[in-house]
Amino acid sequence: MVSSSGSSFDLLCCLVVLLILPFSSLSSDPDSLQDFCVADLNSSISVNGFPCKPDAEVTSDDFFFDGLIKEGNTTNIFGSKATIGNVLAFPGLNTLGISMNRVDFAPGGLNPPHSHPRASESGVVIEGKLLVGFITTNNVYHSKVLTAGQMFVIPKGLVHFQLNVGEGKARTITAFNSQLPGAVIVPLNLFASTPAIPNGVLTKAFQVEENVINAIKSKLGS
Repeated sequence: MVSSSGSSFDLLCCLVVLLILPFSSLSSDPDSLQDFCVADLNSSISVNGFPCKPDAEVTSDDFFFDGLIKEGNTTNIFGSKATIGNVLAFPGLNTLGISMNRVDFAPGGLNPPHSHPRASESGVVIEGKLLVGFITTNNVYHSKVLTAGQMFVIPKGLVHFQLNVGEGKARTITAFNSQLPGAVIVPLNLFASTPAIPNGVLTKAFQVEENVINAIKSKLGS
């Protein structure tokens, strides 16, 4: 026979689990507690977002952004350009847990292997043909060639890339479940950091001679 005290304890445990589960399943920025919080980018304080601009100073323009209209300049070593639409460029996104980028590609252009530590990414190809790929933490590579109108998703924190495999220009619009997803660009982080990662670390990691590391650093501007 089960005691009433034991049943009460089991019920209490179940209630605690039910209360905790929703919090542990959150996968984006914290929810806002007000209608909006347009970022005060001039503030020196920032903890998971910026302080709010006073309501009396908020205007309609704070909720509209035309920064993704212009084509990005792809004349660089990778042949691609990401135009960023996060909270730093669009203060109205503050506390809303969303942002968007535009990425332009020259023929043969590459958005180099990178990751977003604070967000999952979804995107749609607007123009051209792109090879989109990502690598899991088990070193499994998933990829597909996409054309205009097709979408892709990159799970949070995984290394991924897009390569223009078409004959002309290409363009994507990507969305993130964070106002400031961050970007860890693998080749630049490894070979063009300030201060530089010691060559001994890189030669051992990639199992190559030091002259190879120096050649890569010189091409990336380190």
